[in-house]
Amino acid sequence: MAEDDGMAGTRRALLIGAGATFATLPLHGPTLAQDPAGVVDAIAGEAHAVASAGMRKLATQASVFVGDLLTTGVASRLGVALGRSTSLRLGAEAKLKIDRFIVDAGGEFTLESGVLRFDKPAPGKAPAKAPDLTFRSIYGVIAVRGTRFHAGQDRGRFAVFVDRGSVSVTAAGRTVVVAAGQGTDIANPGATPSRPRVWPVARIRAFRAAVA
Repeated sequence: MAEDDGMAGTRRALLIGAGATFATLPLHGPTLAQDPAGVVDAIAGEAHAVASAGMRKLATQASVFVGDLLTTGVASRLGVALGRSTSLRLGAEAKLKIDRFIVDAGGEFTLESGVLRFDKPAPGKAPAKAPDLTFRSIYGVIAVRGTRFHAGQDRGRFAVFVDRGSVSVTAAGRTVVVAAGQGTDIANPGATPSRPRVWPVARIRAFRAAVA
């Protein structure tokens, strides 16, 4: 894929996608705190959901809602099932806001800190139409269409590693395509992504372990 070094701007964004072109987008529609988004299917240590009504401790089978900020404690893990085929897992000291979500229709999330793993079957393998999801961070947007990847802080940088499928990563005007088994790093907001490369087995295991 060609690389474009233009579009510096005062606000530089990281855009991560899977077979699409992305831009920083505003949130669409109102956020309703009591709209169901998913169910906790795994938990280790402590995790909470913070909403306008206050904070509640999460446990297995607890519901999470649009508007919730999901947080995990030290040495904690949280798994959330979104519908029948999509799953999220957060590592320790993570914060993920559910901005908008409708099962089988799509949604928007904000990753404020920590590491996440996202897993959704490719279109045609899911039991229903695969939803279109976006994940925001201070680096930009992750847009998802049937893939499995990890994203978050790793070794002092923002890293993306793809387990299945592929993603495109754009930052500071440069776009790279990361295939399965490859990773890329962004040193800081405004920096360009590194050239995708096959990571050493030890690094892959360590990054995966952050949410294992």
